[in-house]
Amino acid sequence: MYFHTGHFAFTVTNFLLTYHSLLHNTETPTSSSSPAVKSLSDGAALCLRGLLASPEKHLAAIVDCSGTRILDCGVEAQGTAELGVIMADVAMGGRGKTELNSNSSSLSLPDIWPECPWPLVQVHSNDPVSACLASQYAGWQIDHENFKAMASGPIRAAIGKEKLFETIGRREQPETTVGLLETNRLPPETVCHELASLTGLPTHAITLLVAATKSPAGMVQVIARSLETALHQLHERGFDLERIVRGTGTAPLPPEIQGSLHAIGCANDAILYGSVVRLDVVGDDDSLEAIGPHAVSSYSNLHGESFSDLFKQANQDFYALDPGLFAPAILELRNLDSGRHHQFGFISPEIVEKSFLATG
Repeated sequence: MYFHTGHFAFTVTNFLLTYHSLLHNTETPTSSSSPAVKSLSDGAALCLRGLLASPEKHLAAIVDCSGTRILDCGVEAQGTAELGVIMADVAMGGRGKTELNSNSSSLSLPDIWPECPWPLVQVHSNDPVSACLASQYAGWQIDHENFKAMASGPIRAAIGKEKLFETIGRREQPETTVGLLETNRLPPETVCHELASLTGLPTHAITLLVAATKSPAGMVQVIARSLETALHQLHERGFDLERIVRGTGTAPLPPEIQGSLHAIGCANDAILYGSVVRLDVVGDDDSLEAIGPHAVSSYSNLHGESFSDLFKQANQDFYALDPGLFAPAILELRNLDSGRHHQFGFISPEIVEKSFLATG
């Protein structure tokens, strides 16, 4: 689906650099009897405080673009993996928490992949529908002349023109907002002005975090989307996302990567073949047993080949690939009502290793 503004075409896609989805939900509660709920933009701003105070600590740089504050996290600036953790938290609007850990035994893989040699990116959320799908989900593409980027973060709720917001509600009218762009270039002034027009905010009320996928920060914040892929697939299969109470996703982080295409391959392989997602849910068990096998990457007939090979066969066209492939390797559904655990899928360490050690 496309919607056009001036010379811009923002493309609402079905999967992110890696994965996208729709969801259904309700508007953020506004009742005076309920505790105050910070907007996604407010939550993201809180996550940014330390970075804005000392960008040099994370090898980032602040650039002005017609008043819009650009945080270069991995385009011209070097950035760090720890910066990617901040980006992931910002992408979730403060509704989730990301951890980078080199010790797999301290996270959620020891019982599944006890000898995982790679650092792990783990994300947890007590509000995964809001964190992952209403914010972190890369719901639209910026395509303007020579500038292309996948956009995510709270700015999507501030714009609210994606069709999914007709279903989920959660549109926001913040005084300031934050977005993330996956791209190899810093945005031009025309993009900053157009984003201001779409949000109805002045350019100085917008902050954009920008990083290439191959950068240390960019890779971490993409792999931090393992939890989001599970919610995406469950929604696509007709699961009621309101049954999800909380979730955790873990995926391995590849070593430093030089090439953009290699980075895309590694990011996808990390999730398709190496990720574990655990969701606490409520309701009946029969529906969990029925949907689980369809919500993991091994359900796709493309499963078993490295993403780089699949991407080449598809002429680097994501849309030519089976959308069912973009799912976690393992999905565990833990029913809080019945106490039963349901696990689906399997990891493929040999594919992850081959992908991570290939030269880009």
